[in-house]
Amino acid sequence: MVFNKWYLTVGVAILTIALHFWRSDNLITSSLTAPSLLRSSPTQPSTWQSVKIGGGGYITGIYPHPTAKDLVYIRTDNGGFYRWQTDLQQWLPISNDLPRGDWDYDHNSGGEAIALDPQNPDLIYIAVGKYTDTAGTIFKSSDRGATWQRSDLAVGMGGDEDKRWAGDRLAVSPFNSQLLLFGSRRDGLWRSLDGGNTWTQVTQLAVKPENHVGVLNVAFDPKQENLVYASVYRDGVYQSRDSGATWEKLKNSPRKAMQLKVAKDGVVYVTSSDAPQVSKYIDDRWFDISPKGFISEVFNALSLHPQDPQTLLVSEGEKGRAKIFYSDNGGNSWQKKKHRLNQNITWLAKEFFNDHPSAIAFNPQNPQQVWLTDWFSVWQTEDIQAATVEWQNQVAGIEQTVLFSLLTPPEGATLLSGIADQDGFYHHDLNAPPSTRFGFQRQGYSLSNLNLTGDRYLDNYFQDTFHLAYCPSDPQNLVRLGGQRWRNNYLGVTSGDGGKSWQPWKNIPQDTLFMRTAIAANNCDLYVVTTSENQPLVTQDGGQTWQKVTGLPNGKPGPWNWNQPLAADGVNGDRFYYYQDGKVYRSSDGGQSFQEVVSNLPQSERYVLTTTPAVEGEIWLSLAENGLYHSVDGGISFSQIQSINSAYLVTVGKPINKKYTAAVYVYGEHDNRSGLFFTSDGGNNWQKVNNLAEIPRSTKVLTASKQYPGLVFAGTDGRGIYYQQIDIAQLSHSDKNQPCLTYK
Repeated sequence: MVFNKWYLTVGVAILTIALHFWRSDNLITSSLTAPSLLRSSPTQPSTWQSVKIGGGGYITGIYPHPTAKDLVYIRTDNGGFYRWQTDLQQWLPISNDLPRGDWDYDHNSGGEAIALDPQNPDLIYIAVGKYTDTAGTIFKSSDRGATWQRSDLAVGMGGDEDKRWAGDRLAVSPFNSQLLLFGSRRDGLWRSLDGGNTWTQVTQLAVKPENHVGVLNVAFDPKQENLVYASVYRDGVYQSRDSGATWEKLKNSPRKAMQLKVAKDGVVYVTSSDAPQVSKYIDDRWFDISPKGFISEVFNALSLHPQDPQTLLVSEGEKGRAKIFYSDNGGNSWQKKKHRLNQNITWLAKEFFNDHPSAIAFNPQNPQQVWLTDWFSVWQTEDIQAATVEWQNQVAGIEQTVLFSLLTPPEGATLLSGIADQDGFYHHDLNAPPSTRFGFQRQGYSLSNLNLTGDRYLDNYFQDTFHLAYCPSDPQNLVRLGGQRWRNNYLGVTSGDGGKSWQPWKNIPQDTLFMRTAIAANNCDLYVVTTSENQPLVTQDGGQTWQKVTGLPNGKPGPWNWNQPLAADGVNGDRFYYYQDGKVYRSSDGGQSFQEVVSNLPQSERYVLTTTPAVEGEIWLSLAENGLYHSVDGGISFSQIQSINSAYLVTVGKPINKKYTAAVYVYGEHDNRSGLFFTSDGGNNWQKVNNLAEIPRSTKVLTASKQYPGLVFAGTDGRGIYYQQIDIAQLSHSDKNQPCLTYK
């Protein structure tokens, strides 16, 4: 018996060693040699990190607490809410983990309003919802945003809609922490008497909202307990003397009030988008206190000095290069503030300072210090009274960009990003903001047909980059699609150095919004381009001449469309694939014509079609709730991956297992579990990378590195780019349900 146990023990040991070497032989191990690529710790579990860009989105409000030192919050139009961390000098996102239930989390990043309790610095309320066609709600936190409790309110909110840069819709009474008021866009005024847990509509203020703006401001008087003011956009300013139960419209009040605040002496100040642009209300009369001799259509941002009620700041609004004005006598006279910038985000053009500003705020504990938020950044000055005010970026921790495209070429840049409103970036160091945007060089090209006139800092940049692609036979050769949406000018550019420099196509098809592109496997000058609501185009000479593709339906509308219908074969340079409305089309003549090869796939509103590099005929197709499909015969037939219940995004990365040509990543559900999953063995077994809550449900783009096995990127609709490095050494092929996430 002892003899048998000894043999059994030795046998198990030998088998364990053999299995270890089998795993080592079949797993591709790779150390990410770039020292700045990933932060790691021997004991830290692998988590999602943000690719550092540095702001880049609309900061729509800033809220210093009136009594707690250095307690400051911001809201954004589609990137959620943040709290300032003074010790780290950076912002902490506080709304990533809102309670679930039946709440529509596709819209949880829309910041409609914030309210702070003057009597309790631990209490904060946020009104959350991106668009008014979906019900938003109000959340309450008793621990400064660490945990949240949802209220019973369900009304349309528009954190990413018109006038999101104006107003304070939510307020807590400075005399009674149980009393709150909320002004909605379409459903009037709401009132809570139990600390924001339940809400009732104030039917007496039955105003008709215009342009889905509605009740834009509510403000309690700090002197008189029951006195409250509210502004209804395009209607006027209202007053309540019974804590918001009943209301009366103030005569001759500004119709288009943008911001309304009440000073500590009870004087009401209003900025407006019609004349007068700045007003104050005192002794039942309105006074025009707009800066004299200065013409502006809109004033927006407004802040009142916390100790001196005669001192205030206002800023122009709804324009670039807005001017800031300072008054120390209640608006009787104004000083236009000069400025200089202390930039730490070098890609952000200096001309973008105070572009469409949303808020300006004195620090209640140190009024010399002032915060400012605008379309792209958060700024801070230590001395607002200086003759020339120095402003510094304070955007560390804020990653608020909207991603259209991500690209991970097999050589060169670790990552290339295509971004709404910010062009895009070449990312060498994932943990430091890029130094410049992509841009492009105009020299030697005739772009007169583009009408690229106007501010010089816009002429050589895209507002948006919609798509990026690399040439498989020469990965340094890239194509980028985008343009300037606000001018309706769209174009394509190419790069021969991996994205460090760009040159426009020499012939730009007129009036065409280019959406997606795919480059032939063996010819960098041959690529197909899809267009918005029109026929795709093909070029065989790198963009010098174009012809319409035949056999395909018109493309879906753009640009706010994240579907990926087009891909080139991984080996065969004559072959391209296209999916739309349940059908797969294939070209065998270099993209000139397509023929329908499959017509019985499910139709889906959200889909991604991609191919495997260096493998002929392999296609992966994600069809959202309809699952994941796989073809190995060039699209002639597809098999459904049965264990994948839903697949919203799919991408292919560098192989992890030497026996297989690629690792495949799916964002969706596997065996009824939500999250991001990958397979290193061609779809036979899947492992979970994360819980769905760890990255926003606003994830729109997924890509995996072609250089580093296990490195995956998720691009979001408002929260920037997340990345994670799977620790390949910890992978367990024997237990597909176990997470495999440990940094080394």
